[in-house]
Amino acid sequence: MNIRKLAGLAAGLLLVAAVYKLHDGLADYIDYVKSGLPQLAAPVSAWPSSADGSRLYERIRQEADKRFEPPVNAVVDRIWKAIPGYNGREVDIEQTYIANAGIGPEDEITYIYREIEPEIGLDQLGPHPIYRGNPRKAMVSLMINVAWGNEYLEPMLDTLDREGVKATFFLDGSWLSKYPDYAKAIQKRGHEISNHAYSHPDMSKLSRAAAYQQIDKTEKLLRSVLGVTDNRWFAPPSGDYNQTTVEIAAELGLKTVLWTIDTVDWKKPPADAVVAKISAKLEPGSLILMHPTSTSRDALAGIIAAAKKKGYALGTVSETLSSRRAPVEGRH
Repeated sequence: MNIRKLAGLAAGLLLVAAVYKLHDGLADYIDYVKSGLPQLAAPVSAWPSSADGSRLYERIRQEADKRFEPPVNAVVDRIWKAIPGYNGREVDIEQTYIANAGIGPEDEITYIYREIEPEIGLDQLGPHPIYRGNPRKAMVSLMINVAWGNEYLEPMLDTLDREGVKATFFLDGSWLSKYPDYAKAIQKRGHEISNHAYSHPDMSKLSRAAAYQQIDKTEKLLRSVLGVTDNRWFAPPSGDYNQTTVEIAAELGLKTVLWTIDTVDWKKPPADAVVAKISAKLEPGSLILMHPTSTSRDALAGIIAAAKKKGYALGTVSETLSSRRAPVEGRH
């Protein structure tokens, strides 16, 4: 054998040795590649480096197919009008593998998910009223319309604080102009602030110009008095509206929101009767209408308890009407 052939053979042996060292065992690496697992979906440091690691990765990958949930598009329902979409979810295989590295073959895996947004959201549906969130979303909202009832605001805010719940307060513009300190107290507690027109009119009976002014005037007050620049919602007084109302709100960047369940607290029914009514009718995505009244002051804690007992998270209108998954479903 001549010197050139000997040199080539030596170089080849050195290359094999280098590859073996680089992959911490060439045989293990080849077995891993043959297993058909995704090789480039995770950083090199996250790749399985042993037989046990490969088996864990395969367990996660197989289970991911079973746990996949497709997103749900927003739709216009004949009864409920615009219904928000709902994010799907899929297992984040790489992050789940990293989080569970080192567990035993019989140990339970903690799965980490990522959300998948629907192709069609509320913004793609056009101007339609909204009465509820997606029925697959285990979240409900308290929408509190404020045009009077100052004496009951603070005790209701105290109850919300104790229960760790954030609500959405829809403020009448004339009330806001008279009682900015009350409005600021609501805002300081971390609640969402939205638009309830200016002087509590029947919106469907107004001219287009007058309806526009009702919404726009309050929207400007929300910005100038409270610094609210990201409001998305308009709640028509007494639930009275027509398609023109909805279109005007849309021109001003707002979606028209009504309610799923009404406490009818302005009639002053007994608080326990209101709690029983809400508990019986409460479903995922419900928007619960109330006002600062003595009835709602006394029923509020019971309504919150009823929602939690059913396993529903309580959030703002923005949170409930978003397509994001309810927080109680984050990981399983």
